[in-house]
Amino acid sequence: MIELEIGHAFADLAIDIRFRANSRWLALFGDSGAGKTTALNAIAGLLEPERGRIALDGQILFDRCAGISISAGARDVGYVFQDGRLFPHLDVRANLMYGARARKRSTADMMSLVDLLDLGALLERMPLSLSGGERQRVAIGRALLSQPRILLLDEPLIGLHREARMQVLDYLSRLKQEIDIATLLVSHQPEEAAALADEVILLDAGQVSAQLDVATFAARQKISVPASQAG
Repeated sequence: MIELEIGHAFADLAIDIRFRANSRWLALFGDSGAGKTTALNAIAGLLEPERGRIALDGQILFDRCAGISISAGARDVGYVFQDGRLFPHLDVRANLMYGARARKRSTADMMSLVDLLDLGALLERMPLSLSGGERQRVAIGRALLSQPRILLLDEPLIGLHREARMQVLDYLSRLKQEIDIATLLVSHQPEEAAALADEVILLDAGQVSAQLDVATFAARQKISVPASQAG
């Protein structure tokens, strides 16, 4: 379970986000500037809110009143940023091994994810030679190899052309089926949220406006839920 109650004032937006959720795949949905990435950064420990509390499976990560703020590196969070943020001086294999070494994962563990994400042909390549979709797949693999308690995906499909978006979406759907890990997805595209999430939290101007199961969310958005989700 993730419990989040945070307040933070920016120059152009006051954040007051509160929710509790048990769903394995949760989506934060809303327009740009709604506070989605702020929530992810607070969970990851990259932003310390002015007030509030964050807990993951009962462990308090942040509590302003109690004076608790676990460092980002100790939160066991995997974060995939919008731009992937691979190490440009390391090839794909070394980028993946960086995540694996953080948890002393074996080469066999790495190769299992390489197969799942279809990265075998990319292992010797440098990040600058990869397409946007390939970079995101590597970033997802690196994050998972650190064996996080929760995986944070900040608009992982943004900026990709349609074919690349569909490919990465397919790999994420495969991960959902084969890897048991809590995942929090940020998106402003309703089709993406409906394709992956079990539950969707709608954010508007820095506040939660609704918390919906995926079927209700899809109905409100007038879109269909993929067969893999509907089952």
